[in-house]
Amino acid sequence: MSVLGLIPPDIGINTAIALCAIAFVSGTARGFSGFGSALIFMPLASSIAAPQLVAALLLIIDFVAALPLLPGAWRQADRRATAVMVLGALIGVPIGTFLLTRLDPVTTRWIISGFVAALLALLASGWRYRGKDHTALSVGIGGLSGFCSGLAQTGGPPIVGYWLGRPVKSEIARANILLFFGASDFFSAASYAAAGLITADAISFSLVVGPVYALGVGFGVALFGRASEKVFRTICYGLIAAAVIVGLPLLDGILRGR
Repeated sequence: MSVLGLIPPDIGINTAIALCAIAFVSGTARGFSGFGSALIFMPLASSIAAPQLVAALLLIIDFVAALPLLPGAWRQADRRATAVMVLGALIGVPIGTFLLTRLDPVTTRWIISGFVAALLALLASGWRYRGKDHTALSVGIGGLSGFCSGLAQTGGPPIVGYWLGRPVKSEIARANILLFFGASDFFSAASYAAAGLITADAISFSLVVGPVYALGVGFGVALFGRASEKVFRTICYGLIAAAVIVGLPLLDGILRGR
C-alpha cells in the first residue's frame, strides 16, 4: 500500500503534510526538553482536522513510543504511590473521553486551547508541589491528568509538577511519571476504543505521522547538549503559546479561510 493509501479519505494531501510538520516540531520539543509535544500538537492539529482523529492519532504515536521505557520504569518506580494516582486516572480518562465524543468540534477546540494555555502557565511558573502527601490529593491530581488526557492527550503538566516537587530521587520521580503515563495511555486506549475513536483511519494514518514524529524526537535528542536548555525551553514555551493562538477558532476566518 502506498503512503497516500494510508491517509484518511477526509484528510487532504496539504492537511496531511501540515500534520506531519506539526508532529515533527512537537516531537523535537519532546526529544530535547521531555515535554511539550501534546501542548504544541493538539491546538494546531485540531484546528485543521477533527479533534477526535488527532487525539487518537497522538495517543497511538505516544503509546507505541513509550512502550520500551516501561520495563525500566516498573523496576525503579514507587509502584504503590503511583498506583494511587493511577486510580484517579481510571476515573478521569473516561470522563474526558466522553466529552471528546459528545462536544461540538469547535467547543472542543476552545476547551483544548484553554487547557493548554493554563498548563503552559503552570509549566512556565516552575510550580512544584512541596506539601505533604495526601491520598485524596494524589487521586485528584491523577484524575485531573487523566481527564486532560482523555479529552486532549494533555495530561503531563499536573503529574510532572507534582512528582518533580516530591522529596524523592530524580530517577524514582521520572520512573513514577513514566509508569503513570503508561497506565494512563492504556486506559485512554481502552476508553478511546470503546468510544469508537481508535479507528482504522487513525491507525493507518499513524503509520505516516508516527515516523515523522519519531524523527522529530531524534532530532530533539541530538540537539540536547548543543544548545542552552534554558533557551530551548523558552522557545518551547513560545511555540506552545503560538500554537494556542494560531489554533483558536476565533481566527478560522483569517488563517484558515472558514
